[in-house]
This record gives sequence, C-alpha cells and structure tokens, in this order.
Amino acid sequence: MSISATVKAIQDIMRKDVGVDGDAQRIGQLVWMLFLKIYDDREQEWELLDDAYRSPLPEPLRWRNWAADAEGITGEELKDFIDNTLFPGLQTLTGKGGDKRAFVIRGVFEDAYNYMKSGQLIRQVINKIEEGIDLNKAQERHLFGDIYEQILRDLQNAGNAGEYYTPRAVTEFMVERVNPRLGEQILDPACGTGGFLTSAIEHIRKNDVKTVEDEARLQASIHGVEKKPLPHLLATTNMILHGIEVPTNIRHDNTLSRSLISYGPRDRMDVIVTNPPFGGIEEDGIEASFPATFRTRETADLFLVLITHLLKDGGRAAVVLPDGTLFGEGIKTRIKEHLLDACDLHTVVRLPNGVFNPYTGIKTNLLFFTKGRPTRRTWFYEHPYPQGVKNYSKTKPMRVEEFGPERDWWGSEADGFAARKTTEHAWCVDIAEIKAGNYNLDFKNPHRAAEEVRDPEVLLKQYADLQAAVAATRDRIRAALAAALEGKA
Repeated sequence: MSISATVKAIQDIMRKDVGVDGDAQRIGQLVWMLFLKIYDDREQEWELLDDAYRSPLPEPLRWRNWAADAEGITGEELKDFIDNTLFPGLQTLTGKGGDKRAFVIRGVFEDAYNYMKSGQLIRQVINKIEEGIDLNKAQERHLFGDIYEQILRDLQNAGNAGEYYTPRAVTEFMVERVNPRLGEQILDPACGTGGFLTSAIEHIRKNDVKTVEDEARLQASIHGVEKKPLPHLLATTNMILHGIEVPTNIRHDNTLSRSLISYGPRDRMDVIVTNPPFGGIEEDGIEASFPATFRTRETADLFLVLITHLLKDGGRAAVVLPDGTLFGEGIKTRIKEHLLDACDLHTVVRLPNGVFNPYTGIKTNLLFFTKGRPTRRTWFYEHPYPQGVKNYSKTKPMRVEEFGPERDWWGSEADGFAARKTTEHAWCVDIAEIKAGNYNLDFKNPHRAAEEVRDPEVLLKQYADLQAAVAATRDRIRAALAAALEGKA
C-alpha cells in the first residue's frame, strides 16, 4: 500500500471517532503519532551504533512499549494511558542531566492533543501506522514529503489555505545553486516541514562530510523557524528522520515578530533558502518590527526585507516569490530598490504555471542573490514545460531533471557569470533599465511572442483604456450624425 493510501486509510478510521472534528484535527492526531513512531525507529538505530545511548523517554512512554504490539493495550485502557500518562509525561519531560532531546520532545508536544475518544479506533490507527509506514530506511526517507503532501491536500479541503508544499525538484535545484558548504550557517526562516533544510543536509553530506567531527559541525549549522504548530512538528520529525539527532535549532516561532535592529552579528547567516508564505497578511503590530520605509503587513514582502538583513556580506540566498513581488509598486518598489542596492540579484528563474498545483495557481519565481555588492545586471531564465507537457499535475509533477539546461547555462559566480549567453530562454537586463522602470522586475522573454496578459492591474487598465476609446468613438459618431442632420435641415 502506498504512503498516500495508508494516510487515507488512517483518516477513514479516524472519521468513525466522535471526538475528531474535521480534517485539521485528524491531521494533528496523525502527526503526533507519526513523530513517536519515527522517533522510536531512530532510537533503535542510535542504540545499535552507541552502547552508551540512553533514551530521554521513560520506558513506559516509548512507542515500542505501549504501541508497537498489535495485540497490546486497547479500548479504555489505551485511551486512559494516552490522556493521563503519555501526554502529561511528554509535556513535562525534563530528561536526565538536562538532555536536549527531552527539550525537543517536550516542545513538540506542547501544542499536541489527543482528539480521539475510542481506544479501539486508536488501536486500529496505531496498527495501520505500524503496518504501512516504515521511514527508518535511508532510501525511503524522502517519502516523508509524500506524507506531508497528502496532509496538505487534506488541509486545503479543510479550508486552511496558505500552506504550500514546495516540489522536491525545486528545493533540490535551489539548494544546489546556492551550494551550502560545511561550516556555513544555513537558515530557512519559514521552514514548513523542513524540505529545504533536508536538501541542504543531503547536499553537504554528499560533498563535504568525511568524519564524525564533520557531521557534528553540520548538525550545528542547520537553523529553521516555523510559525504554525503542525508544520513545526513535521519539521522536527523530518530533521530527526534525516539524522539531526537533537534539532534544537528548529524553533516554533514567528521570525517576523522579532525587531530587525535586535539581530546582531551572531544571527547573520551564510546561506538562506526558503519559500516564504505569500498571499498572507500578518497580524497587527508585526510590521512595527521593521523600519518605517518597509512597513507592510504582506508576509512575502516582510520576509524579503528580513532575508536581506540576515545575510552576512557574501551570504547567498535563494527565495521563491510570486509574480506580484516583481511588478508590485509602492512599498514593494522600495523593498526591491533596497534589495538591488544591498545585494547582487544575479538571477531570476521564471517558473511556468502549475508548479504549485493543486495548492495555488499563482505564478512564481526563484530569486538568487548575494549580499555585499549592488546589482549591476540581472539574468532572467524562463523555465519551459518539458516537451509534451502543458501543465503540471499530481501524475505529472515537475522533475529535477528539467533543470538540466539551467545547470548547463549557469556558469560561475566567481567570474561574474562571464560564460552566460543569451538564449531562447535566457536574457539579461541592465540595472539602468530596471531603475528606469521604477524597479519593475516583471521582464518578459523578449525572444517569444507576447503572451496574453493575466495581471489584474494590467487588465483593468486595458479595460479602462478600451472604455475611453469606445466613448471617444461614440462621441465622434454622434458629432458626425449631428452634422449630417444639420446639413439636411
């Protein structure tokens, strides 16, 4: 049975339980169970590799001792254990000698709940997890993304929009291009389930990690922040799944709520790679953390200011942003001016429609920039659909192989991308032209015929112009008819 089929089967069981109201609660129920299952699987590995390993969990609270036996406790006994022993124990966990693992587990369960009322149905869910989800094998850990994708589809159905699963092809390409290396500090300030961070971990392990000491440096260099409890729990689980044994640097917080001036040199990052929420509006007062020039409540705009601020000189970023950021005016113009003055926005990859289906149809772009020198010119690369594909879908998602032409064209930042050439998909715009257009970065491919415009602001202007032209034509006709009638008289 596939991961998505297993998740669906689990949620079908939960729908029979009177205590679970809607998809959002079913998802929350599933995620804390998955965390304990995956944590127990990882502990089995740690125990094999380290004779001195001691679990931060009291023995009765370990998954293996209350959940793993399909014929184990069930009914009222299981319900009573979860409500009155398991949850109180996890939510007050301290650990011996200040074990940081205990701190991580306690943080995960601070906002977790057991919604289910039937112990028999809880046992059925646990058994289904045991049967159908085994992410302990390294080659199967990428399937965690499939679980999250299934969860997001259900969240969309539950009406909780604003969460987007970034396709693995996009995360891998972005991380590969910014090329994080061992010893650099890496951040995703809106990390969701941690997909960008796991890509960075895999990239650094592949290229740089040779010793136990190297691995320890890597584990200390990964930082993430997530505002919402459910994605934070998933991100923590994902880090543990990918070998970050004590992911204390994955914080449950709103990165935007901290005053910009409070960040010091120790907070600066070498690499930031992220897909910040777009289309969202922050709560009242958040914008006060930012300089007056950049105050807005639009989430994506605030994140762009924050990312620019948090990078070290020489630091590199790759960010997913919607078309609206590129052509927007007002405060968006000031933010883009600041970005281009403080950073070298050397590349914008323009993605086609459908990359984020089914979550949103908004067109998106990948912005790559380096802090510490102003932009002199920006290269644009229009990513085409593969041959025979007119849109992406669940059965035809974007594949990492599609970025092969971009890789071949990319060149080296060390020589200012001197080897780059204009192609049918790539073109360059000088900073003077960008400034002359009031920092509008919505440059279309000059090598292709103009496409039908879909921007609402442009369409409204076109409509107004058309209405004015119709009115002028009507006036001319009336005048001509009046003149003709006067002539006959």
